[in-house]
Amino acid sequence: MSTDRSTLPYRPGVGIVVFNDEGLVFIGRRARRVGHEVWQWPQGGADDGEAPRDTALRELEEETGITSDEVEIVAELPGTVEYDLPADLENPPKWADRFRGQRQHWFAARFLGDDASIELPTKHREFDAYRWVTLDEAVAGAVDFKRVAYDAAAAHFRDIVDKRRRPATP
Repeated sequence: MSTDRSTLPYRPGVGIVVFNDEGLVFIGRRARRVGHEVWQWPQGGADDGEAPRDTALRELEEETGITSDEVEIVAELPGTVEYDLPADLENPPKWADRFRGQRQHWFAARFLGDDASIELPTKHREFDAYRWVTLDEAVAGAVDFKRVAYDAAAAHFRDIVDKRRRPATP
């Protein structure tokens, strides 16, 4: 990835923050690491002509097995968030030669199912493990080049996710 990437367009994509009734968010461990990236929220690229909400639900099902019947989209980040791939990224994604990074629409979705409905791996193997963590843990664990997107999503969805958090019992 040593070419000048600044002239390339952004890949249209989405991200989805899925939270449960304990106020924890889903993160998956990438089966194929990109750089030092290990854990992330479900996300991916839009197909030509695909609406962002449809992309988010498709990516969620492809990556986690969670269907649209098992989530309720409750919020959308206004506008988009962009991130650039680093020029020296180890093991870059397949699309890195055509795009400088991603321009993502972000959604928050309440998980209505149970962990038994989460099926890893799926046809488009993205994750090989998952866990539920706090919003702050998800952001802190994000790879540096995606931090701007994670910060924006967390800031916008914090109140929604935190309303689900149950107080710790003594």
